[in-house]
Amino acid sequence: MKKKTTLQLLFAFILIVQFSFAQVDIVYKDLVWSDEFDNNGAVNANNWFHQTQIPAGGSWFNNEVQHYTNRLSNSFVEAGNLNIVAIKENFRDQNVTKQYTSARLNSKFAFTYGRVDIRAKAPNDAGTWPALWLLGKNVNEDGGFFDSNFGTTSWPACGELDIMEHGIFPDKPKNYIGAAIHTPSSNGNTVNKGGIQASDIAQNYHVYSMNWSPNQISFLLDDVVYYTYNPTVKNASTWPFDKDQYILLNIAMGGFAGAIPSNFVQASMIIDYVRIYQNTAADTQAPTNFTATVGQVTGSSVELLLNASDDSGNMVYTIDYGNGLKTIYSPAGVQKSVVIPNLSQNTNYTFTVTASDLSGKAAVNNPIVLNAKTSLKLECTGNDKQALPGQGSFTTGYKYAFETIGTDVKITFELLDTNKIGVVAFLWKESPFSEVQMANVSGNIFTSTLSGQTIGSTISYGVKFAFAGGQSVTKYFSYEVGKSCSLGVETASKVKQSYFPNPVENILSLRLTDDQNEISITDVLGKKQLEAIVKASHDLDMSAFKSGIYFLKVKNSQGIENIKIIKK
Repeated sequence: MKKKTTLQLLFAFILIVQFSFAQVDIVYKDLVWSDEFDNNGAVNANNWFHQTQIPAGGSWFNNEVQHYTNRLSNSFVEAGNLNIVAIKENFRDQNVTKQYTSARLNSKFAFTYGRVDIRAKAPNDAGTWPALWLLGKNVNEDGGFFDSNFGTTSWPACGELDIMEHGIFPDKPKNYIGAAIHTPSSNGNTVNKGGIQASDIAQNYHVYSMNWSPNQISFLLDDVVYYTYNPTVKNASTWPFDKDQYILLNIAMGGFAGAIPSNFVQASMIIDYVRIYQNTAADTQAPTNFTATVGQVTGSSVELLLNASDDSGNMVYTIDYGNGLKTIYSPAGVQKSVVIPNLSQNTNYTFTVTASDLSGKAAVNNPIVLNAKTSLKLECTGNDKQALPGQGSFTTGYKYAFETIGTDVKITFELLDTNKIGVVAFLWKESPFSEVQMANVSGNIFTSTLSGQTIGSTISYGVKFAFAGGQSVTKYFSYEVGKSCSLGVETASKVKQSYFPNPVENILSLRLTDDQNEISITDVLGKKQLEAIVKASHDLDMSAFKSGIYFLKVKNSQGIENIKIIKK
């Protein structure tokens, strides 16, 4: 690794821990295993094992096309970094000839619960599949380091935790990295996954992290959480993560990463360090300074604000409100906001809250009892199956809900179609058009909150559901902020024709009612810039237009409509 003083490392770690406190449920702070890659040459054989044995059938999984080797040309340490190199070359091993070689390293250290930090540059070349990940120590995989002594369980029952993968997301741009969970409940093209756009991963070092507790597993890019896995029911099907896992580092070629360009020569993953943290210090004190208060109350939820101090650095809060117990993990000394959802409106609730540390020591002022009454809901809800013209279709349909909370509007949509895989949702604002990804609540339920809305104003939004093989967009729904209603209804024109994005940078998408539509574009001086006949779904290229205001005229069976278009 790059040489740093002890003081620099300590200061950096304190900053990381302080920032991470508000994001992860348990903070792990004791370094229990690492490789800093300080000695040039072969990788440290005490830490790493080269997995080279080809699975039965002569090919690696997922239609990958590489041989993994233990040669120095495919993995070596130099200048404080581990280099894993994928190379285009004719190579024969185990009576099989392949055109690419690479390396796949197994850590010889396995652990249960903790945090993994890996600082690395990863290739983003087409056809490459760099991965930083973990498998259950009990995986039955011939040729793996732990297989001969511990391999009793097949994949995915052993559990797989993918900290970082790149190149296997055909619908995502370059440098989009993903994290994924594979279990018996969801594997292969799993629904339990998240991703984030990173700056150039080949040129820039990033810290790829996973924080794994008995309660949840969070994935971080440069110390920022972007995906958390926390199934409501934890059993062998959803949570095989109560047993040891070990780390794998590799670059695969082809397979889900797609075609390898003919001019490919080689690509490298450069790893500065691998570090594993757990909590090893003895917990000798009971929690102190335990407080619990009521925060924001809505028609369907109550927020509880919890805090306590403990020498272990971590807290466990238990909340009893008559509908079973809710257990929350949180760093000590940091206020934790817990929202109790799905409550009945205009109803009194009693919450009994207790605090303890991870070793079970209880706060002396346990329990704290809180009372709160939910308000009347200010919301519009309903079901529908109508899509925007030219934007896909729905079979069963979708549910929607708009709820005013103070001056915020919480928008929730649920896709009811069951034949869609890998669903993500984007909130579409009608005018001016904008798109933002929604948070996944569970299953195919997605939500997004609009802050600082004006009571009495009208907003209009729909949702794009994107999935493997396509997308479908709901119609736009109009909602008056601060109102209760049974149905959000939009005008006929809003359902029939749409023009987005506006302002536009390059492509203006037209979704019209007729198979043949006359369109024209004029500038502010009245000079005609374009005239054409287009189909119902048409993408208009405005990249060559100068920035400014234009007027789009659409003529069809609905009459004539004039729309002001702003070109960025």
